[in-house]
Order: sequence, then structure tokens, then C-alpha cells
Amino acid sequence: MPKTDSRAWQRMLSGRRLDLLDPSPLDVEISDIAHGLARVARWNGQTVGTHAYSVAQHSLVVETIFLHCHKASPEDCQMALLHDAPEYVIGDMISPFKAVVGGGYKSVEKRLEAAVHLRFGLPPHPPRTLKARIKAADRIAAYFEAITLAGFSRTEAKRFFGEPNGVSIEMLAIEPMATTDAQTRFLARFAEIEAERANREAPAKGNGG
Repeated sequence: MPKTDSRAWQRMLSGRRLDLLDPSPLDVEISDIAHGLARVARWNGQTVGTHAYSVAQHSLVVETIFLHCHKASPEDCQMALLHDAPEYVIGDMISPFKAVVGGGYKSVEKRLEAAVHLRFGLPPHPPRTLKARIKAADRIAAYFEAITLAGFSRTEAKRFFGEPNGVSIEMLAIEPMATTDAQTRFLARFAEIEAERANREAPAKGNGG
């Protein structure tokens, strides 16, 4: 049989062609990210409800928790919202499987993260302290998702994700929503944060220039 070239790129609905091995920020579009994340199921789809609980919805929950727990800049909030952005290309692997796959997955994930961040004028990767804060918000979200959607007991969830402090489930939009709703809300929150960034960077009126 004739040898065929292997393909390492993903064609997006925007028309962009994203190279997984060497992703360019120029091929990253927020519309593609929102579309993809709204269609990637958390917990391998093993959640209750009519709709899958998407990574887009999870990202909104994590950013809500992060902003509640920390005094954060718009840039920090944007990195919290985009903390799982690479999954619009590579999907959401549960943590046990990531451990099996090992370093290859993480290297692709980090390259994609850098491309996404640079596309939107953010540092390639969050500073260590910020990354830890986002991860803490991620674990709190996972705790509430586990007991509400994924069939974990509170004891199990506490053992795997820790016990959340200062956050109540009432403040979180945990109930799975339709794909289009998750996509729309993700895009709206992204635009909201971008507007905050733009307003903060705009020169004060009356300063001339």
C-alpha cells in the first residue's frame, strides 16, 4: 500500500487549521474554543441530567470560584476561564488516564496553552502562584461536580479533591445546560473580561495625546 503522510492538524469551523505539534496563535479563534469546549463532556460523560456537563460550563464555574476567592485582575480571570482551553482540540481526559499517558499529553497541552494565551495577549503560561490558585478553584469545582453530578459520596469527593472552604454550591451553575447555552455563556464571559481589560488599558480622559 502507498505510504500516506500523517496529519497532525485539526481543521476548525472558523476555517483555521491548527497544527497540534506547532500550534500558532494566529490559528486560534475564541469561537472555535467556545464551540469545542461546549461539546466536550466532563467526567467522560458519566454525569446525571439530560445534557452533558461540558468543559465550557466547568470553565465558567472555575472562574466564578476563582474570582470569589481572590482579588484578581482581568488577565488573571481570563487565564482562569481559559484554564482548560487546550481541550477544545485534545478533549478532556480524566486524571487517571492522563497519568497512564504520561508526559506526551502534557507537552501537547502546554504548547496549545501557550498558543491560546499568546493569541489573547496573555503570558504563555500562568505564573506559578496564579496557576496554584486556579488549580485550587478547579479542585473546588470538581468536588461539587463529583457529589452533584458524578455519583461520588461526600467522603470520596473530600478524599480526592479536598474539602471546599468559603464556597457554597448555591453560588455555582452546576446543573448541566444545553450545548448552545454553554457556548453562548462562555463567549459572553470571555467578551466581558476582554472589555474589562480594554477599559483598564484605555488612557484616562483629559490626559491628551
